[in-house]
Order: sequence, then structure tokens, then C-alpha cells
Amino acid sequence: MSTSPTPQELAPLIDHTVLKPDTGETTVRRVIAEAVEHGFASVCINPKWVELTAAALAGTGVKTCTVVGFPLGATTTAQKVAEAQEAVANGAEEIDMVVDIADANAGAGEAVRAQIAAVAAAAHSGGAILKVILETALLTEDAKVLVCRAAEAAGADFVKTSTGFGGGGATVEDIALMHREVGGRLGIKASGGVRSYEDAAAVVAAGATRIGASSSLDIVGAGKTSTGDGY
Repeated sequence: MSTSPTPQELAPLIDHTVLKPDTGETTVRRVIAEAVEHGFASVCINPKWVELTAAALAGTGVKTCTVVGFPLGATTTAQKVAEAQEAVANGAEEIDMVVDIADANAGAGEAVRAQIAAVAAAAHSGGAILKVILETALLTEDAKVLVCRAAEAAGADFVKTSTGFGGGGATVEDIALMHREVGGRLGIKASGGVRSYEDAAAVVAAGATRIGASSSLDIVGAGKTSTGDGY
């Protein structure tokens, strides 16, 4: 894609996201309808809504995406694996897992790799892909590099900037770092604070191949988005 994509070219890169804890079924169904109408890549919802979303999206070409270890990343490997297994059993096709932030900042590369590998195996066994959330605002520069390399070594499919709940968000600088480390081999998802066409175009130019956003309708010029997620 060129460095100046059209809004229509951005649409298939977007994970249309609603992750607020008070999200109800009416909102989830509205987000599903928006994703189908505009041809977004996926709908990203909390695990509670995976079965409903997968059923509603069947045959549309829009994927069902959910989160694991979200938003803190501070659960055990066994817990993250169990979450991923249940999610794929319920119809999730994409899993976004929060890395162990403490291990990453401590330089515990083998522990980070092993956890990602276990969750990747659970996702892949059910035909899903795995995106690894770095939570870049909470990581040192060395830790960002460590997670990118661990994710690739562990067989993950994407690295991703942020949860949208940990402060900060996607920056051009972080996307460029991730692209330098794994670009062309892993996907790179920019999430957190990507709220306009200009934001989206900038992260794509820096190397992002997927965008997580609750402001998806704003990005593609289809009017004000309705999720209100702040993602």
C-alpha cells in the first residue's frame, strides 16, 4: 500500500473494537453491523461476546477477534492458554494477548518467549492467529525489542502496540521500531489513540499492517463512530 492510502484502502486493515467493560449486547450488535457494512478486518470484543459475534459474522468475511490476559497481562501462562482455548472453541479467529510486562522489563526473554509460544500453540490449534500486545507505554526500549524478538521466535503472527487501557498508545516511533525488528515477517498492529484518518495513515506509513480502533467510522470518513471506547 502507498504511504497515502485512501479511507477505503484503510477499511480492510481495521479491527473495529469495543472493549469497555460495560458494553452491552446492543452495542456489540451495532459494532458488528458497522464492520460488515464497511468491510473491516475484524470485530474485537471481550471474551464474553465471542460466541454471539462469531455467529453474527459467519459468512461475512469479517473475523472475530478477542483478547487474552487483558488488559494487564499479569496472569499466568496457564490462565492465558485456557482463555485462548475457550475463545477459539467459541469461534474466535484472532487472539490479542497482553505480554507479561514485568518479565519483559526485567529482560526475561526466555520466559516471555515461552509464554507467547504456549498461547500461540493454543490459538493455532484452533485455527486462530495470535497478536502479542506489548503495551509500549509501559515498556523500556530494550523491552520492546525483546518482546518483538520473542514473539517472532515463539511463532506469533503479529505484534501490537497497546491495549488502549495502559496509558499512551500507538506512536509512529514505536511502529517504526517494531517494523525494524519484525517487519515483513510478522504483522504489526497499531492500537491505542488511532482516531482519525490522519492518525491511521501515519501509522501505516511507518509500517503498521493492521489498526485497532473504536473510531473506525471516523477513520474511513463514514461519520462519528459509536463505540465510545477511547481505544
